Formats: sequence, C-alpha cells, structure tokens
Amino acid sequence: MIKLTYYRQLDGIRAIAALMVLFFHFFRDITTGSLPLNILKELSNFGQTGVTMFFVLSGFLITRILLNTKATSGYFKNFYVRRILRIMPLYFLFLVIWYLVVPLVTGTALANFNQEIYYFTYLQNFARTFDWDTTGPHHFWSLAVEEHFYLFWPMVIYFFSKRSLTKIIIGVILFALLLRAYMLWEGYSVFIFTFTRFDALAIGALLAILELKRIFRPESSHIFLKLGISILSLSIFLYAFFGEGNDLLQNLRYLLLSFAYFAMVGFVLSLREGHFINRVLQTGFLSYTGKISYGLYVYHPLVLLIFSTYFSTGIILFDLLIICGLSYILAGLSYRYFESRFLGLKKYFDYDTNNLRVGKST
Repeated sequence: MIKLTYYRQLDGIRAIAALMVLFFHFFRDITTGSLPLNILKELSNFGQTGVTMFFVLSGFLITRILLNTKATSGYFKNFYVRRILRIMPLYFLFLVIWYLVVPLVTGTALANFNQEIYYFTYLQNFARTFDWDTTGPHHFWSLAVEEHFYLFWPMVIYFFSKRSLTKIIIGVILFALLLRAYMLWEGYSVFIFTFTRFDALAIGALLAILELKRIFRPESSHIFLKLGISILSLSIFLYAFFGEGNDLLQNLRYLLLSFAYFAMVGFVLSLREGHFINRVLQTGFLSYTGKISYGLYVYHPLVLLIFSTYFSTGIILFDLLIICGLSYILAGLSYRYFESRFLGLKKYFDYDTNNLRVGKST
C-alpha cells in the first residue's frame, strides 16, 4: 500500500472547473451586440467542459482511494458510507428546495412526483436521454453519472488485479466510444448519458495507475505537456477538416477532452511543489473555492434563476459579479453549517489500514 499524498493543487483545478461551469451557465442565454461581451460569451462556451474536468478528477481521486484501501477491512462499507455522507445530504436538500421552494418563489406549478422520481433515484440522465417525462435541475445529470460510477467501480477495483485494471479501463473507453457512435447514428443525445461519459472517469482512473508507478516526477512534466499540445493540435485539425456538428467530431471530442484534462492533471501533479503554477493553484481563493466547489456547482443555477428573474440590473458584468458573490456566500454557508455536519461523521468510517486482508492487495 502507498501512503496517499494530499495534492492541494487539485483543489485549485476543482475550483477552476466549478467557475468554468458557472460562467457557461451565466452567459448561455445572454444576447448582446457588444463585441467584448460576445467574445466573453464565446469563451464561456468552453466552460461546459468543466464537467469533463470534474469527471477526470473524480476518476483519479476515487480510484487512488480504492486502490489504497482494497486490502482493508470494511472496504465497501467505509467507501459507500463516506460517499453518501459527502454527496447525498446536499443533493437531496437541493431537490427539496427545487421542487417545493422554487415554484413558490417563481410562481410556477409544482411538479408531479412521477416527474421527480428520476431525480430522487439518480436516473435523471436516463430520463432526459430517452425523453421520459421528467423535470428537475438540469445540471444534476453529472451527479448521476458520478454516482453510477461509484456504484460499480469499487467492485472492479476489489475483484481485479492492478494489471487487469488497465485492460478494463481501455475496454470502458472503447465501449463508450462505440456506444456514442451508435447512439448518434440513432439520433440520441450522448452528452449526459452515463455509459457515453464513463470514459472520462476511466481516463482519470489511469492517472491513479500512473501514480502507483511513481510517474509524477518533475522530469515527467514535459511528457504530459507534449501530450496536451498534441491533443490540442489534433482537435484543431479535426475541427477545421470536419467542421462543427459532425457526428465523428462530436464523438471524438469527449475522448479528446478527457485526455486533454488527463494531460493537464498529470502535468500539474508532475511539477515540483514550489512551481509557479502550483503556487497559483494553492492560493487561498482557489483553495477555498475548491473546498466549496460541490455547493457552488449545486447552488449557482438557483441563484442565477432567482436573480435573473427578479433582480437583474441589465448590466451584464455587474450581474455576473453579484451572482458569483451570492453563489459563493450560499455555498460557503452550506458547507459550514450543513455539509460539514455530515462530513464530520466520516471519521467513524475511516479505513482500518492496520487490519489488512490477505490476498487483496494486488
């Protein structure tokens, strides 16, 4: 077993991902004739890929925990309870707010429970992909994808060796690629469906395997940098050659984006601790943003909805600052007074590294 290193710079990357999504959602429905604001709007479209960054990070962080603890007693119980304590309290609290409070504030009708049930059972991305009758917070699709990953990935880590794991990851990547091709051919959306997005989490898991091989060293940083540049160059070529909206490009972009963020995370982890980039990622602002990023991701559409409905000033950048500030305040209060109460219970489900099971460490 290895001793897990806490990578503080990953809090900064998580913060950037959350801010990217926030900016994307803010600018998505804005129309303006101003050239600078139009440029900002175009740039904000890239913020949609912040979810892919979250997936790659989650794949890495969860896999390294599972690999490090698979030989401990209470492996499954501790993992699942700790995930439940981190994810579900805020998830279900927000659903209650969305379904009961928001209609009162906005004057809209309450949803029927048969429309809500898919969100309460983490099946919202299935419902939206196949046009089942459902309504709820649209951004919660990514939480469903991650929960589905958490359901089966601990079993994969437990029952298969590290050598087999690499083959399984390659299989997941190829399966997602082929399924996207099939679903695009049949006219289905592939953006939010679990099995068409699992490759990003699997690619993140590759980083955990590289960590076991002690790859993240300063002399390796140039390899990840070259990989990132190569992926960017290939993406530009494909976009220029095939054009936007092409099914082949739409299929490959998820794979390319995942490997681009794989390269970015690997590059950052390989840099020496005192490198300028790591110092920036570990600044107080980004560290705190990373800590509350889950709440920031969950709450910001609610703040955006209420503020744009009742309080918008019409000054776009001013509205953006207010929405960001209110989202920060709400996420910070939620973390301190609500989420932390449940996070504090995780200490009762620590992994017992002193009581290892024989034969489960490979």
